[in-house]
Amino acid sequence: MQNNISSDNLKYYQEQDKENILKLRAVIDTLPKFCREYFLSIANSKAARTRLGYAYDIRTFFEFLHEQNPTLNKLNIRDFTLNVLDQVTREDIDEYLDYISLYDHEGRELSNELVGKKRKAAAVRSMFNYFFKMDKISHNAPSKIEMPKLKEKPIIRLEPNEIVEMLDVVEEGDKLTDKQKIYHNKTRIRDVAIITLLLGTGIRVSECVGIDLNDLDFENCGISIHRKGGKDSVIYFGDEVRDALMAYLAERNLIVPITGHEKALFLSLQNRRISVRAVENLVKKYAKNVTSLKKITPHKLRSTYGTNLYRETGDIYLVADVLGHSDINTTRKHYADQSDENRRRAARIVRLRENN
Repeated sequence: MQNNISSDNLKYYQEQDKENILKLRAVIDTLPKFCREYFLSIANSKAARTRLGYAYDIRTFFEFLHEQNPTLNKLNIRDFTLNVLDQVTREDIDEYLDYISLYDHEGRELSNELVGKKRKAAAVRSMFNYFFKMDKISHNAPSKIEMPKLKEKPIIRLEPNEIVEMLDVVEEGDKLTDKQKIYHNKTRIRDVAIITLLLGTGIRVSECVGIDLNDLDFENCGISIHRKGGKDSVIYFGDEVRDALMAYLAERNLIVPITGHEKALFLSLQNRRISVRAVENLVKKYAKNVTSLKKITPHKLRSTYGTNLYRETGDIYLVADVLGHSDINTTRKHYADQSDENRRRAARIVRLRENN
């Protein structure tokens, strides 16, 4: 059954899905024709954004083969056949991973560290696995290599005193440059609401920018959001978040948004729905006045909330539920590890001399 939904009635995440699907179709049209079958096979199990990422990464792989192989170099990538996958060796995959460390794409120099290599290798492996399981190829070279191993990085978050300092900077703007203060006078109330919301609920930046006016429920102090993975959920907020949102709404109700952005809660200075990039930039702007040693992003504010919630409750399942994690191991990995705090406590416990 078809759903006839006009663009005016689409939610933010639906608009993003629509854009990603159109981009995905455009990228698939540049890939070997057999790739369409693979992408159809994952259409119901992977989000549009994930499939688009796979398409970009798989395209990079075929561009590598086209560039490095003298026989394939004579063909258009669209004309590659499945036989090409059967001819790929383990050495080819190793060379590909080395290639993407630093390569040229349409005149731009691009590079990948371990995280990027692992993502690109996973996309290629997924495609090979599909055709191997369908008995359409007899060799599966990517399955023979070890995925790049990532080093565990310490969780970066704001300490309680840094949270207070950051909120002060957002509210007062004292540490901003003269140019930044000009914009701050126009966006202060909005920015306070955004930063307070991120710190007070732990929602993702995409969830934040996707909030519509009718998603707010002040009677129950809740916000309806669309979670990563496609689940709709209600998250609840405390008094500090409520006060910041209500102060912003008083200002927001006086703004006339441009056509198509009337439903959006948070607006840019151009009176359109604020973008993920804009929120990332404003977080960076305020955070660098608080700490120069930590690279604070909206996701780090999410980590800050998760850590504080775990410290207060000790309930890892509650933290997972509130943050919208589908796998409890993800939560445990990030928030149950209090090794740094334990090491600090150990330093205070041991006494070399008794106090007189």
